[in-house]
Amino acid sequence: MSDASEPLTDEDARREELLRAGGSTEADAAPRIETSEHDGVTRIDIADSAAVRPGPGPGTPEADGDEPEVER
Repeated sequence: MSDASEPLTDEDARREELLRAGGSTEADAAPRIETSEHDGVTRIDIADSAAVRPGPGPGTPEADGDEPEVER
């Protein structure tokens, strides 16, 4: 934890919040996104190191390129 007289940066505040829960680890506070700016446009990408990614998970028909079966 940091000294209470020092204001926290956004990154430090995020890290402290994520590590506050019981049983949390440093991996829980690892960055999950990467941002870059080009010609005034900010791009947000999921970090390659992110443990959790958006979209269908491995083994689901959508992730494997198969069409999901529809029950009738």
